[in-house]
Amino acid sequence: MRFLEGLEKLRERWSSLTAGSLLISVLIAMPVISVFSNVFVGGTSGTWSHLSSTVLPEFIRNTLILCAGVGLGVSTIGVATAWLTTMTEFPGRRFFQWALVLPLAVPAYVMAYVYTDFLQFVGPLQSGLRELFGWKAGDYWFPDVRTAGGAVAMFMFVLYPYVYLLARTAFLERASGMLEAGRSLGLGPWGSFFRVSLPLARPAVVAGSALALMETLADFGTVSYFGVQTFTTGIYRAWFSLGDRVAAAQLSAMLLAFVVLVLVLEHASRGRARFNNTSRQQMVPTPVRLSRPMGLIATLACLLPLLLGFLLPAFLLVRMALVEGDAQFGARFVQLARNSFVLALVTALLAVLLAILLGYAARLARTRLPRVLNRIVGLGYAVPGSVIAVGVLIPVTRLDHVISAWWQGVTGVNPGLVLTGGIAALVYAYLGRFLSVALHTVETSLGKITSSMDDASRSLGVGKWATLQRVHVPILRGSLLTASLLVFVDVMKELPATLVMRPFNFDTLATQAHTLASDERLAEASTAAVTIVAVGLLPMFIISRQIARGNRRTVEETEV
Repeated sequence: MRFLEGLEKLRERWSSLTAGSLLISVLIAMPVISVFSNVFVGGTSGTWSHLSSTVLPEFIRNTLILCAGVGLGVSTIGVATAWLTTMTEFPGRRFFQWALVLPLAVPAYVMAYVYTDFLQFVGPLQSGLRELFGWKAGDYWFPDVRTAGGAVAMFMFVLYPYVYLLARTAFLERASGMLEAGRSLGLGPWGSFFRVSLPLARPAVVAGSALALMETLADFGTVSYFGVQTFTTGIYRAWFSLGDRVAAAQLSAMLLAFVVLVLVLEHASRGRARFNNTSRQQMVPTPVRLSRPMGLIATLACLLPLLLGFLLPAFLLVRMALVEGDAQFGARFVQLARNSFVLALVTALLAVLLAILLGYAARLARTRLPRVLNRIVGLGYAVPGSVIAVGVLIPVTRLDHVISAWWQGVTGVNPGLVLTGGIAALVYAYLGRFLSVALHTVETSLGKITSSMDDASRSLGVGKWATLQRVHVPILRGSLLTASLLVFVDVMKELPATLVMRPFNFDTLATQAHTLASDERLAEASTAAVTIVAVGLLPMFIISRQIARGNRRTVEETEV
């Protein structure tokens, strides 16, 4: 009897949804497990000894420089623009509130290609200066953008919206009563900012900076094109140039250690924070109208990052694409676009489907296990694409050889590489990287559906799968579309994993832009790059519309 009761409890705990969550989580975590397991396989290779004695110190130094520069830059720009658009009134404020997120549509490597063409010796800027002042080569000095400092600038103007979005939300949620209390104690505008608002928003600022740093650590296209040696370029070289999977895994593990360090610092900073909003007054702060000179300065302060991060690159990119675009724009471009769209569409559909299963399992579970598993899956976005690629290729290649040998033994025909020879392994890598994006969106929307709807459905005799199909999916339709769109765009922009894992003679818009830019054919690369940016604008418009709606809603609530 006790055995049957225990079996019944076990059956309740381990439903089909819970078992599915466990299987998905193991598969998503497999690349990281593979990376760390291969670090200790075969001992220390000669390649690793060579790398550690020659370029490894440079990898570490450049990574620290990029992290320090990008962290300081995105924090400064994001906090300043968020404060100005939230707490002050100046010309163009409503436009900047939503437009400042647009740089997220431009991949950092596309920004690098555009500014290199614009700032190089034969580019339009230096050519115009020489023509205007009559200068010749050697008569003037001009900074070289293809340096570590140039890479910091590219990341800074592309990634500051992470901090802007989170900091602006934090500023809006702070009670205006606390600011009033600060003013009553003699604090001026600057004192209220540094001693009240900024400490309260510090967790949001740190979280936004951590997101920007993880994107910086994961980048390959920008640092590779600028000749800045980092772990991502080292992983690519160890795998393809040196053919040493152990060295690639060891470099991947070190890069992942940097990512973990960023996450730990972000969590530690948030945990030590002791600035809490204890006021029950949640009124939206009334913006302070700036004087005409200060308003002009505020407008310029918001215009500069938007100009450098989106307006100027977009203009230059469209101009290059129209005037000197890819000569192979016809059938070749259609093939590249088709490859990119197929990969993005398949990954987006699978990611949304898996996210629904994971989110629904956590909703119905009577234990914490599915929620813990979802947190593990959620860490995938923090893992760089190059690490995911190495972690997928090592076990999948072994599995490919096993399948090939078995099939040849049974049929006498060698099928070749079934998984890595097609797009299956590449889609698997994309899911490991971007499933967390869809999962976060689906979980947030599921959390807004009251449990009474599930109870009502069960009282009518409807099972859990029918409830998901008839009740939850129709309600989640908008969120599912948003989740699929976000994953679609992320896959379109992804470069490191695509470069490492794409099948032979299978190129995408991202790899084509990288290949042409590496050959210094920047104008031809603009055609593929402008397509990536155009697709990336879709979720940015959705976010901008949500910001605009949020602004109208808060104004209406304040007036009421």
